[in-house]
Amino acid sequence: MLFGPFRLDNTRSALTRDGDTVPLGQHSYALIKALVEAGGATVSRQALIERAWPGVVVEDGNLTVQIAALRKALEPCVDGEWVVTVPRRGYRLGVSASDPNDATGTPQGVRPALAVLPFSNISGDPAQEYFADGVVEDIITALSRFRLFTVVARNSSFVYKGRTVDVRKIGQELDVRYVLEGSVRRVGNKLRVAAQLIDAPSGTHLWAHNFDGSVDNVFDAQDQITEGVAAVVEPTIRRAEIERSRRKRPERFDAYDLYLQAMAKLATRRQDENARAYGMLLESLALDPDYAPALAKAAWALEVRFGLGWPALTKDDRASCLTHCAAALAHANGDAGVLANCAMSLMIGREYEQALQVIANATAANPNHAPAQINAGIVKLHCGNLEESLVHSWRGVEMTGHDPSNRAAALTAVAHAQIAAGRFELALEAAERSLAVNRNFDCTYWMLTAANVHLGRLAEGRRWLKALRALSPTVTVATIRAGQPARFADRIEPILEGLRLAGLPER
Repeated sequence: MLFGPFRLDNTRSALTRDGDTVPLGQHSYALIKALVEAGGATVSRQALIERAWPGVVVEDGNLTVQIAALRKALEPCVDGEWVVTVPRRGYRLGVSASDPNDATGTPQGVRPALAVLPFSNISGDPAQEYFADGVVEDIITALSRFRLFTVVARNSSFVYKGRTVDVRKIGQELDVRYVLEGSVRRVGNKLRVAAQLIDAPSGTHLWAHNFDGSVDNVFDAQDQITEGVAAVVEPTIRRAEIERSRRKRPERFDAYDLYLQAMAKLATRRQDENARAYGMLLESLALDPDYAPALAKAAWALEVRFGLGWPALTKDDRASCLTHCAAALAHANGDAGVLANCAMSLMIGREYEQALQVIANATAANPNHAPAQINAGIVKLHCGNLEESLVHSWRGVEMTGHDPSNRAAALTAVAHAQIAAGRFELALEAAERSLAVNRNFDCTYWMLTAANVHLGRLAEGRRWLKALRALSPTVTVATIRAGQPARFADRIEPILEGLRLAGLPER
């Protein structure tokens, strides 16, 4: 059973929070189990006493003491309390709970779980055991920062160290959907770490890669491996979850599945799919109004429309965007993805200083979250330091080899920054790389048009403008300008001038 970030594991009589075991005594565990099983309904004091002390007569004050201990163990809670006192009646759970095995879905949805197994040392050097274990511990720590999935704690996954167990059995025993396994091998002065991500129920390999480093600088190699795995695992799991959601019967959609379907549509960066995605996000929020990722994506969907000059979906897309954004921030709880999306919305809403602060919080919360790095590049492009923007954007490019939509956004941000700096050949190179991975992103055509015009290639610029207008027939210089942040007008004007010279109407 799940509630908030917690998972109640009845097979081990344990409670975990984002994969880490919450230390609970026998009585506290019995109490939280009773409250979770009640599904938010009030449980009387007498019923709780009977659950925690079966067949034993105890004073009523014992329950009060155990409830206080339970609340302390569950802290922190951003909104209210995990255990709510119902005066003169008893106690109830402060949020709704869900069953991960319930195929019909629940209003809150269920985050998938991941276990990182101990990596095998196949180098023949026992001294490399510490390196293998250290890599895994760092990977667990890095992956625990992602909110799309929960990560099983080290003390649970390391029980399989030195054992050969079918991954499907591991998935059942740890109640996880995904398993990351790997090996460490030393060849001369080189270290090679192989990692594989597996769908536990089917045993299917979703992704595999080798990471290389030098023994001379073992800690740098460890950092490189951790960063590389973290940057790839999250988008791989996201794609797998979207595909899993697509295979479910339509009548079984819940809030989480609707959110996943919307994510797939938003990734196309197409005007029609964006509108469909926004509708699905509103359906998701009707089921779970406080689901921060859906709130943030709803804000982002409108921010994209406003920023690209697409027809509005609401009476005032900018105002609706900021309303979704404020609600998402209220429930973000340190989620780097939510913060990164909200930073973009705040920027479009021209709350520049807040946008810079929120994106800084996002990259601090999870430095390995590619969209946070990409959005940091875009926010700083429009609101901050241009060279810092390029650093974040290039880091985003490096982290998104398996994520075409985000890779295109990062490369287009690079192209924009290079045009703003007057480096048109470099801008053209980045824009062409963006086009190669996603041909549906309006901004890429802005850069291709403007860079060619500024390089004196007017005919080529006009060719790319024609492609842009086929993608977005209503686009004008005015609609693009209206959707752009206005803190540093000189950073968008070279692009608008290039589009205007190529023949884009002013209005």
